[in-house]
Amino acid sequence: MAEITASMIKDLREKTGAGMVDCKTALVEADGNVEAAIEILRKKGMATASKKSGRIAAEGAVGSYIHMGGKVGVLVEINCESDFVSRGDEFQQLVKDVAMHVAASDPRYVRREDVPEDEVKNERKILLEQLKNDEKNANKPDEVLEKIIDGRLNKFFEEIVLVEQPYIKDPTKTIGELVTEKIASIKENISIRRFTRYKMGEGIEKKQDDFAAEVASMVGS
Repeated sequence: MAEITASMIKDLREKTGAGMVDCKTALVEADGNVEAAIEILRKKGMATASKKSGRIAAEGAVGSYIHMGGKVGVLVEINCESDFVSRGDEFQQLVKDVAMHVAASDPRYVRREDVPEDEVKNERKILLEQLKNDEKNANKPDEVLEKIIDGRLNKFFEEIVLVEQPYIKDPTKTIGELVTEKIASIKENISIRRFTRYKMGEGIEKKQDDFAAEVASMVGS
């Protein structure tokens, strides 16, 4: 059996945010394999999150992040169970990290179930047309095409749904998994409720100068 050192436990704690005892237990179970220990802690975190998911999270914080010298701004609300936790450094850092991620990755919805049904149907229609126009897939049975579409829809959701996006600071985990880890670490239910992302000038029609017309008018004068 591999020797579990204090530095290994410290390193695992820094990578996962889990408690010292949990890190040591995971390392023992994984026989010193750090990657396997991380996987154990993640699974444990998911189990913990599942147990806490029904508990009311009515406290929390609204955080902000401004990027690119004021070109992009984000407001995000994340809920927890107690005011004490909401004021803690670990929770506040989570709020900041999620706001930063939203600024960088531009999700459109918090969860998959938030995506309007019409938008999903339209994406399915587009994917089906793409498959039928592809010689490799055109003659495949409909049930096979549907399975391919389901797989591609997962990628679609990963691009637009916040909790399914790879976390910008650590793409090996999703935002949803990041929250799950914090639930295991903080020992309270945590939920991303909503966010708003602003991009400077977004939605404003900018004047497009017609260079050719400008030259022509100068020649004519």
